[in-house]
This record gives sequence, structure tokens and C-alpha cells, in this order.
Amino acid sequence: MAWNDPQWGNKDNRKNSGPPDLDELWRRVNQRLNSLFGNKGRGGGSDGGEGFSPEGLPGGGNLVGLLIGALALVWVASGFYIVDTGQRGMVLRFGQYVETTEPGPRWHLPWPIESREIVNVDQVRTVEIGYRNNVKSKVLKESLMLTDDENIIDLQFAVQYILKDPVEFLFVNRSPEDSALQIAETAMREIVGKNKMDFVLYEGRAEIAARAKQLMQDIHDRHKTGISISQVTLQNIQPPEQVQAAFDDAVKAGQDRERLKNEAEAYSNDVVPRARGLASRLKEEAEGYKLSVIANAEGEASRFSQIFAEYQKAPQVTRQRLYLDTMQTVMNNTSKILVDQKGGNSLLYLPLDKLQQIVGQPYSGAPEVLAQPATTAPSSADTRSRDAFRSRDREARP
Repeated sequence: MAWNDPQWGNKDNRKNSGPPDLDELWRRVNQRLNSLFGNKGRGGGSDGGEGFSPEGLPGGGNLVGLLIGALALVWVASGFYIVDTGQRGMVLRFGQYVETTEPGPRWHLPWPIESREIVNVDQVRTVEIGYRNNVKSKVLKESLMLTDDENIIDLQFAVQYILKDPVEFLFVNRSPEDSALQIAETAMREIVGKNKMDFVLYEGRAEIAARAKQLMQDIHDRHKTGISISQVTLQNIQPPEQVQAAFDDAVKAGQDRERLKNEAEAYSNDVVPRARGLASRLKEEAEGYKLSVIANAEGEASRFSQIFAEYQKAPQVTRQRLYLDTMQTVMNNTSKILVDQKGGNSLLYLPLDKLQQIVGQPYSGAPEVLAQPATTAPSSADTRSRDAFRSRDREARP
């Protein structure tokens, strides 16, 4: 019995413990349909059940035709669909690919003849290897990798890609998302396995990401997955947690080594130029000393040659001159004055102040000065000496 039946809830019906009459319900439904389509009063008899069939009721064929037309219209309308911007529509006819539709309103033969699948080709998809949603939620079976020097590292990275061929993405491979994850892991393991641990951890991050991207793209193209790799991002690279402390000690030792090496380089850069400058200065001084000695030797040789030439002209004079020069050189720093008495005068005028100056100066013709008092003593000096001697004699007499 329907909920909107007017006899629902009557006391008489409550007293009847049996189920409602199904024939009566069916007859009432037929009456409502006939009244709806203009056949009022035809289904009110006891044979209202036959009134619903096309043969028993006038207008029953029209009703079925309308129903069939409505169903056909709905079936045809179900073939309309809209492809948004950045998407492509894949039309399948009995499960086989037929065509690719561009963005806009489209129509295909309704199901079960044709079907469609909408694929977003501009969406950037991401595959996470070694973790899920957060770097702390690690997947060790994906992140632990072996390097070329037989060390294990924990590497977590993400791969972003777009679809360049939706047909290959949907119909060539059975599970393209899983294939993208497996290809990314395989390529990264190959790249890491060909490099040293220090290169992977420190200076080789950018190079490893670039090489892994190229290798992943080559594998995708070879397997025709329809995927174009956009970017490979290395999220976290570190040694396994079990050896993290030992690795930190090794890193500190390496840093100390580099620090000491830099200090040694700085000391070398400070000392070596100084040593080179000192060596250059000593070399220049030695060269100057060499040139000085050579010049002095050449000068002495030239002087000796000149003296020898003069000696050959006048041996006695040259010998006397050499003797005087030698004596002047030997006695240059003494305060004694030698006077030659061969001139015959017993009393000589000696300019001691001049002689002291001559003694203090280098030799410049001193023998001539010494010889001058004996040969060119002035007569006025002799006269003054004799006058003074006579005055003293007069004073001594009584």
C-alpha cells in the first residue's frame, strides 16, 4: 500500500491483520495513469487491470510510443559531453579507441555503442619516491640506494610530469602511474650506483637530478607511456640513521682537514712570496756586488797599466811617488808630522792647523805641501824669528 493512499491508517484496516490486496493496488495505479493521459473513467471497473494494456485501453499505444520516444530521446542525449580547456576526450567504440576530441561541446553514439574518457593533459602529476606526502613518512625499500663506493644512502625525491600523448597513456600501458614510479626509482638507482657517496651528498645534487630526468624520459619514450618529465626534485639525501653519528664524525674530520689545508695554503701563500722576494733581492745584491768587483778590478788593472807606463818613463820618480803614497796611506790616521831637514834651515814655520786638516783628509798631494816649507819658507818669517831671539838676549843681559 502506498504511503499517500487515503485508506492508510483507517481503523478498519487496522483490524484486518492480512496483507493489502495487490490486485486492488494495481487497479488504482492504472486508474491514475488513465486519468493522467485523458482516459478518465475507463479503469474504474473490476477489469481495470486489462485497461493498462494497449489492446484493452483506448490510447494505450500512444502511451507506449511516448514512453519509447522519451527513452530514445534520453538515450540520444546521453551522448552529449563537454571537454574543458586543458583536457582531451577519448572516444571508444565497443571498447576500442576511435578518436580524440578537443575542448568544447561534443557528442558520441550513446552507450553501449560508444563511450568516452576525459583526460587532463595540462595537469602536473607528481610521483613521490622514498616517502609519501611528508619526508618524515619514509619508505625505506624505495629510498635506500647503493653508491659506487659501496655505501648506502637514504635518498628521497619527487618527479613531476605531464601527459604529452593521452592515447599512449591510457591504452598502451596497463598502469602508467605505477610505471612512472618504477621508472623513476630505476633511473635514480642507476645514476646513484655510478657515483661516489660524497659526490651524491654534496656537490653532485644538480647534476644527478639532471641526469636522472634525462634517463627517465628516455625510458618513458622507449616504453611509450605518453609521459613527459617536467622536473626531478631531490628532497632529502643523507646516510642511514644507523650510521648517522659515525658519518657526522667523518664529515667533521673532513672539514677539519679542509680547514688545516686552507691554513697551510694561506701560510704558503704568505711565506713563499716573501722567500722569493728575499731570494730575488739577494740575487740582485750579488749581481751588483759582482759588477762592483769587476769594475774595481778593471779600474785597478787600468790604474796599474797607467802607473806601469809612467814607471817605464821615469822609474825613480815613480818609485818615490809610490813610496810617498804608501806612507801617506799607512800614517793617515796618526797625529805625527814628519819634516825633512835636508833643506838646511834649523827653524821652520809649521802651519799645524793646516797640517792637521791635511792629515784628516784623503791624500791629495801631501808630499808637495810637506816639502814646501823646506824649499819655499818665506823670508819675513825668518826675520821675525831673528828679531825675537835678539830681544830675548838683550833682556837677559845686566
